[in-house]
Amino acid sequence: MARIIVITSGKGGVGKTTTAATFGTGLALQGNKTVVVDFDVGLRNLDLIMGCERRVVFDFIDVIAGNARLNQALIKDKRVDGLYILPTSQTRDKDALDREGVEKVMTELRADFDYIVCDSPAGIEHGAQVALYYADEAIVVTNPEVSSVRDSDRMIGLLTSKSKRAELNEEPIKQHLLITRYDPERVKRGEMLKIDDVLEMLALPLLGVIPESKSVLQASNTGMPVILDDKSTAGAAYRDAVGRFLGEQIEYRFAAEKKGLLNRLAFSRLWRKGA
Repeated sequence: MARIIVITSGKGGVGKTTTAATFGTGLALQGNKTVVVDFDVGLRNLDLIMGCERRVVFDFIDVIAGNARLNQALIKDKRVDGLYILPTSQTRDKDALDREGVEKVMTELRADFDYIVCDSPAGIEHGAQVALYYADEAIVVTNPEVSSVRDSDRMIGLLTSKSKRAELNEEPIKQHLLITRYDPERVKRGEMLKIDDVLEMLALPLLGVIPESKSVLQASNTGMPVILDDKSTAGAAYRDAVGRFLGEQIEYRFAAEKKGLLNRLAFSRLWRKGA
């Protein structure tokens, strides 16, 4: 039975879709049959970042509406075995994501995949709430900036209170924090928050720190998840994050404040063991 992971953020532009594409690719590279589902109806950027936009015939909304079968809408990645993409509509409204239809698709995907990675719209509107509703785990993506962290805090509250697990009084969604676009020099100049400050404000186990890198934009423009770029520090940081998610103990190589992170790392390990 697949685990459903929602990639979410309170603020747009933090690297959420890049993370969904990259994290899904990383899970598949580790031998897990993985599908990445685009919940961002009306924008539909996931297929661009994953380089399959020309192969989209049917989409997520077509399946929900009964206009296509799931196997007609799924796109198999040509580069990574076991990786699939379920694109969404570029022309429909987010209200087309009705819960019953989404549940039916998620149930069908659960039976055939190890992981379902959901690329959520930013913010707290309908599309984002539907994306998180069926999640087992969540990766909250934030930049080390006050506005981004504040909006992420709001999203953490929704993950805690608005999921199916919360409604049924089941074990809560397991939440992880991923800090993106981290620049140690800007931190030193006081232009960005320190990692410890972000952790103190959000109180989530740290999954990874992704450094600011031009390779992320280059990878997105060429339709290749950055985790496939062996020369990219961002790609290496994403590989580390996937490894940690799967239970490996990996140093935070791209964080300047390593001394202050030791206690946080120990906390994260204990959290995973108790999961």
